[in-house]
Amino acid sequence: MKKTNPLITGAIVLTVTGFASRFIGFFYRIFLSRVFGAEGMGIYQLTSPVLALTFSLTVSGMQTAISKFVANETTTHDYQSSFRTLFTGFFISMLLSVSCSAYIYTFSDMIAQKLLFEPRTASLLRIISLSIPMATVHSCINGYFYGIRKTAVPSLTQLTEQIIRVGSVYLIYAAFRSKGYSPTITFAVVGLVIGEGASMLVSLAAIYIRFYSLSASKSLVSKIRQPSYVFLFNAKRLLSLAVPLSLNRTLINFLQSIEAIYIPQCLQHYGYDNAKALSVYGVLTGMALPLILFPSAITNSISVLLLPIVSEADSNGNHDAIRKAVKKSIQYCLLLGSLCTAFFLAFGRMAGTFLYHSPLAGSFIITLSFICPFMYIASTLNSILNGLGKTGYTFAFSMISLLLRLLFVFFAIPISGIQGYLWGLLASQLTQTALCVLAVRKYLKRP
Repeated sequence: MKKTNPLITGAIVLTVTGFASRFIGFFYRIFLSRVFGAEGMGIYQLTSPVLALTFSLTVSGMQTAISKFVANETTTHDYQSSFRTLFTGFFISMLLSVSCSAYIYTFSDMIAQKLLFEPRTASLLRIISLSIPMATVHSCINGYFYGIRKTAVPSLTQLTEQIIRVGSVYLIYAAFRSKGYSPTITFAVVGLVIGEGASMLVSLAAIYIRFYSLSASKSLVSKIRQPSYVFLFNAKRLLSLAVPLSLNRTLINFLQSIEAIYIPQCLQHYGYDNAKALSVYGVLTGMALPLILFPSAITNSISVLLLPIVSEADSNGNHDAIRKAVKKSIQYCLLLGSLCTAFFLAFGRMAGTFLYHSPLAGSFIITLSFICPFMYIASTLNSILNGLGKTGYTFAFSMISLLLRLLFVFFAIPISGIQGYLWGLLASQLTQTALCVLAVRKYLKRP
């Protein structure tokens, strides 16, 4: 089974660990919401756009490029070339991540006041900046293991990060409470850095073990050193794919950052004060959306593995394999999404009240339940399109979806409040899914 269908075995590994990680994170969100309140969650969530932007600038495109260019190792067994590819991509990404980390740490006050419109996020940004190089390390290494379809390592790093993050936050919280100190949202950010550090150590140990286990039998140690012309060749090849992807994702994340930052601002135009606006934003992004996104552990796992498999099938001219991947992705994602929609419609209000003590979260969950089928289909089809080399399509579709959401942010929220944004989410996801289906329509026809 492992040889004939690596998508199934890899997806099972990623899905199991993904569910475990999300399960831990789910109760972690409940803990944070009860300890720090909706406003604290809103402040914490405002730092997410900064992390997303730095990830897209430093390593998101490089991770995909590494995954794509080491994928052939499974058939050629050219370990020397794949390790050189990994180390070249790692070197480039680390230069960028250290620069971004230093910039955010130095100018955190300016970013907090001028960009996030919330001075209380400045101290959080300084702490978060320390996690950027760590995230770069394990992202590059995970890209290598995704490419060779050994998903156990990325799964382990993901689970380690979540367990250590949650455990450290709880221990810090308990220690401070025992001494009579009041908890602050800073605890959550410190936990994030500790979790990233643990994940980095696990990934470094994994690549160390793989490298030296292979070098013992393949004499890689003497061959892995790269002459300057080989390094430049690998750098050019990686950057040719990583730069367009990074630019696309940076622009997308920039628009997503505008969206996240201006939701509380537009809620104030609707009539809320700053505290109320941050509270509503915190309920939406810190409570309702994580629950809606919980089942996507399955589709995210499949999406990660579809890219190298579809890429290999495309390079070999195996259109039947691509056609099967497209059809099965749509069928199973539609089924999963429909089941999730029915579940959230039936139990969403109860879940919001029981889990978060927030009737507002329950209302959001019910409205957002209709997004599930479209979100799951779009995520897998985007991965297939990237595997086919049609990154321009996925970028354009994401841009159209985001611009549509921004229209709802700036024009619907001031009139209808957060409900206007929820309808914008549904409309944008439906649009993106329809465009993705149109892009792969030739694979839906009979051969």
